[in-house]
Amino acid sequence: MTKKLIISGVGCSLVDNLYNNISFSDNTFSPFLSKQSGDGGLTPGNLVFKRSFEKFSNKIEKSGIKHIISNKTPNKVNIGGPGIVSMIHAAQLADKDACQFNFYGVRGNDVNGNFIMNLLEKTPILVNNYTLSKDETPSTVVLSDPTYHNGNGERIFVNTIGAAWEYGAENLDPNFFNSDVVVFGGTALTPLIHEDLTQLLEKSKANDCITIVNTVYDFKNEMANPTEKWPLGNSDASYQYIDLLIMDHEEAIRLSGKSNIAKALEFFIHVGTGAVMITSGTDDVKLYSNGTLFSPLNKVEMPISSAVSNKLKTEKNTGDTTGCGDNFVGGVIASLVHQINKENKPYDLTEACAWGVISGGTTCFYIGGMYEEKHSGDKLKMILPYYKEYKKQIKKDQ
Repeated sequence: MTKKLIISGVGCSLVDNLYNNISFSDNTFSPFLSKQSGDGGLTPGNLVFKRSFEKFSNKIEKSGIKHIISNKTPNKVNIGGPGIVSMIHAAQLADKDACQFNFYGVRGNDVNGNFIMNLLEKTPILVNNYTLSKDETPSTVVLSDPTYHNGNGERIFVNTIGAAWEYGAENLDPNFFNSDVVVFGGTALTPLIHEDLTQLLEKSKANDCITIVNTVYDFKNEMANPTEKWPLGNSDASYQYIDLLIMDHEEAIRLSGKSNIAKALEFFIHVGTGAVMITSGTDDVKLYSNGTLFSPLNKVEMPISSAVSNKLKTEKNTGDTTGCGDNFVGGVIASLVHQINKENKPYDLTEACAWGVISGGTTCFYIGGMYEEKHSGDKLKMILPYYKEYKKQIKKDQ
């Protein structure tokens, strides 16, 4: 029997409480908007820590969150987080007989922790290394305005790190570093892991792991140094140990410390990153590969899916944009894993991006990041027609 490919991920995992149809332009909402970076106020598209927002909002209203959501109940309670959601989606698309997905994370012994574990039992993810803590399970209040940005939608995240404050490198056993692929997902919301990224990535590469890093808005460092670039680990040496780095536009700007995306991409190339993907909402995805893991690719751009975009414009949509970026990453991972299993060397970054684009786009068809399958293969069946249309679209554009 052929050995299974082992993919192990660590990083942000939490419970999302999603509130849809929150108007960011409403007069009752505007007092809670950030006045300057890192001040604890709300910014569309960004994340803020709950305790920082409470300090900011106390000047206006004793409980800003309760004021904003009023008596509403969440439209959806779901598993969230760039670490776990991307791994779930990748596992839902991948060949179960050829792959094994392990997730390393932390939860509390509480209602939210039990909720996560009950949902994860319905996924292909193995959670033997999901640590139990005495602290509360990480969670996020997600405020979604589907009308924002000319109807493309946007979210604001109010995050409680909880037990993730204490989760560190000691929680990663030797099996993690013996994996074929390791994924560090949204580690800015697991601060101790994030601070040790340089050493963890170096150790992973020393063990011949393929390394993937996907980022999240780093409010901790934004709050501490709003004018300085965000650190990734303890030095820029981290980048030379990354085979694939996936970020959104703002994360790329803040991690590089540059003023625009062109300069940001040059920064990641200069510090030795193997391959780079930068997403930007409905704008093109920017790609680069130095040829070490994927075929060489010099600053290519790939569009969003016309089929997905047209469906969202022409049909009533009951979903939101929460988890689009996380599922984008999951689609990329699933494609890479498929290419590895098929021994399709050198690996194709544009093919991986195609699966990412479709995975991220179709997330808008439902609420929340995690898609709960009724049967194994449901997620793949749902997105496959859009993948086929997308391949025709980009072939036509060439």
